[in-house]
Amino acid sequence: MFEGRRLRIGIGATIAAGAMIAVGVTAPAQAGNGTNTQALRVAVSATGVIDHLEAFQTIADANDDNRAAGTSGHVASAEYVESQLLAAGYEPWRQEFSYDKTIVDTAVLAQTAPGQATYEYNVDYAEMAYASEGDVIASVTPVDVNLGGDRASTSGCDDADFAGFPAGDIALIQRGDCTFREKAENAHQFGAVGVIIFNQGNASTTEDREALLFGTLNPPIFPLPVVGTTSALGEALATTAGLTMRLAFEAHVETVNTFNVLADTSGRTDRTVVVGGHLDSVLEGPGINDNGSGTATILETALQMAELGIDPVNRVRFAFWSGEEDGLIGSDFYVAQLTKREVKDHAVNLNFDMVGSPNAVRFVYDGDGDAFGTKGPTGSNVVEEVFLTYFASQGLATEPTAFDGRSDYFGFIENGIPAGGLFTGAEDIKSADEAATYGGTAGEAYDPCYHAACDDITNIDPVVLEQMADAIAHATLTFAMTSSAVPGTAKGKGGGADALQFKGNRALK
Repeated sequence: MFEGRRLRIGIGATIAAGAMIAVGVTAPAQAGNGTNTQALRVAVSATGVIDHLEAFQTIADANDDNRAAGTSGHVASAEYVESQLLAAGYEPWRQEFSYDKTIVDTAVLAQTAPGQATYEYNVDYAEMAYASEGDVIASVTPVDVNLGGDRASTSGCDDADFAGFPAGDIALIQRGDCTFREKAENAHQFGAVGVIIFNQGNASTTEDREALLFGTLNPPIFPLPVVGTTSALGEALATTAGLTMRLAFEAHVETVNTFNVLADTSGRTDRTVVVGGHLDSVLEGPGINDNGSGTATILETALQMAELGIDPVNRVRFAFWSGEEDGLIGSDFYVAQLTKREVKDHAVNLNFDMVGSPNAVRFVYDGDGDAFGTKGPTGSNVVEEVFLTYFASQGLATEPTAFDGRSDYFGFIENGIPAGGLFTGAEDIKSADEAATYGGTAGEAYDPCYHAACDDITNIDPVVLEQMADAIAHATLTFAMTSSAVPGTAKGKGGGADALQFKGNRALK
């Protein structure tokens, strides 16, 4: 998921009593036009998915412990997927593309007075996308921060916030209300030489507002160095009298050459069902949960559909995206290549990104927007309902998750294509209520190894993986066999002006 590994699978989260079914026990379920999906759900098992995950682990082990886009690890992963599809009778093809990626060579955030302290890049702070290089040492001035109560903040959003701001200082700004770009531009206008934006520290139902803040300023390149940091570090800096810091970045740009892998079933091309997930990992690790779990399940679904001789009414296009971790590049490229007619020929996108988290919750994308106020294009509500109805038929609880733009459905919903999918959680923290319902550990991340070296073959819960694999098989076949499951591709974009906006894993505000 856009924002990092040795034994066979160990059980992760313990599922709460009454909230699970035994692995391999599959109750009949029908949806849409009454499609019976039981045979496919039985065939698509966690055992088969884990076989693919072990192949991905072996590939990562042999390729610098990662499968990132543009690397030999990604190529080998793609070759494995292609070989499996070819053996099953598919004719996979590659959709090639290139993009430029900024590589940070030097990153420094250090306190120079009073006393000295050096902070760790990508742990304590991270450069915001589209910030400039630079090397400054200056006093730090907080800008209208709120460290008490609900931490409601409009820090840096208004000119009045910078009244008395000393030109030549580094601006320390709290997240909240307006975009990071607006905050940074205001700071620049009033003479700041650098900007530190810290996470808000408030309660949120969608993300951890205390964690390290990964943000984007969006194009064009902003003229100052700008970093995001945690709420705790921001508070410490804001309450340190006489604070002086060094903020420095040097970087270079590399061109990444990579490709998506696509494979089609037979069926109506004017009702194409794209079932996708990203095959690339981050550089920091093999990406077995993120997103080996999603792509391995998609692959197994494709293989078992072929094995069962399923002849779908609608064409299913299985998509294994690349470049997701660098900004949803592959899926955006795919949609950008479609003509207006081809956009209309896409009935729905099903997206599966992280479906085996060790401290999992069964999240379903909020297609109708009733939970978060951000609905998908017309028809996304139908996708959500197919998943909700299925899980209810199995006696399994679910929670909604927002269309926040952090995964490969984004390009589809931006172009009016209905979408939906499943997710078992990343870096956000499991609540006590969630632990009571789904098992696992409250107060810990859904995936403690998110974007880390430990996202390896041990970082998967096979019980939740089995449950999600069954749901993926069910939804895939339901939309493959239903000629009118969704009311058609709508014009325009998903709604919800108050929703948090993301580009990949980097927040805009």
